[in-house]
Amino acid sequence: MTKIKGRLLIILAAVLIQLMLAGTGVAEVVDRIVAEVNNDIITLSELQNMAKTVETQAGVKPKGQDAKKMQREMLEALIDRKLAKAEAKRRGIVVSDKELDAAMAQFKQRNNIADDETFAKGLAQAGLSIKEFKQQLADQMTQERLMVVMVGTKASVTDTEVRRLYDQQFKKGGTKVHIVTLRMPFPPGATEAQKDETKQKAEDILTAVKRGESLAGAAGKFSLRPSDVGFVAQSDLDPRLAEYLEKLKPKEVAPILTQDGIQLMQVVARRSGEARPFETAAPEIRRILQQKEMEKYFADWVKTLREKAHVKIML
Repeated sequence: MTKIKGRLLIILAAVLIQLMLAGTGVAEVVDRIVAEVNNDIITLSELQNMAKTVETQAGVKPKGQDAKKMQREMLEALIDRKLAKAEAKRRGIVVSDKELDAAMAQFKQRNNIADDETFAKGLAQAGLSIKEFKQQLADQMTQERLMVVMVGTKASVTDTEVRRLYDQQFKKGGTKVHIVTLRMPFPPGATEAQKDETKQKAEDILTAVKRGESLAGAAGKFSLRPSDVGFVAQSDLDPRLAEYLEKLKPKEVAPILTQDGIQLMQVVARRSGEARPFETAAPEIRRILQQKEMEKYFADWVKTLREKAHVKIML
């Protein structure tokens, strides 16, 4: 596995975990074209799915002008992604089926996913199929390769920068948190009364847990079953979620309200990893910093594609 691939799998693991935690639902929409990008299009469903992922990770749903602003930002990001994908294809940058299968196998191994059935169930909670996930993986691997080809030689990192990041983030060792989640989705097209009913069930479960009952036992009364996510590196979580969980004591359960329902989260335990010596951590830190530099140069390069492209926004 290349260094780029290794980082890619970590990123996707974090994204998948966030999607599972947030419980993103897939709403039925009347699809339409919201942008043309040269010979390609962006549909409303693509835009809404991307926006939902961001909303659930943030734990809030923007309203009014904030919602419009976020929607436009997501559309701009999708336009850049389409341009980069087309340029990669023009340059003959492809990911073979063998490489994609290997990346999928590595992903499942790193996340202790036993089989395809378990994998499919986890993805279904995020509103994805295995086929859709593989396509996302292929697109990201392709873009990583295009980035290395176009701006890889521009990224340079000094020893001072490596030492600074080590002192800030790596010197103390990493914390892992054992998470159990319980999804309580609202019914499709739920009325306010139905939403209130779901919220009341969540309150009843929280009260039972505070009295000493197990989360599984309390949830079982409503024919619900928690999902054990296992130990997750705190650095892999969205910073807002990590900060929220940091406030929870072991065994404590707290609710997170999303646009699709309620997510009860329990921190079972925490454990700290041993701090690595600078000499051991330095190569990884250098790769992280080089990646950030490449992403910055790559964003500027994509702007040059945008200047030469036919882009029509119909939102």
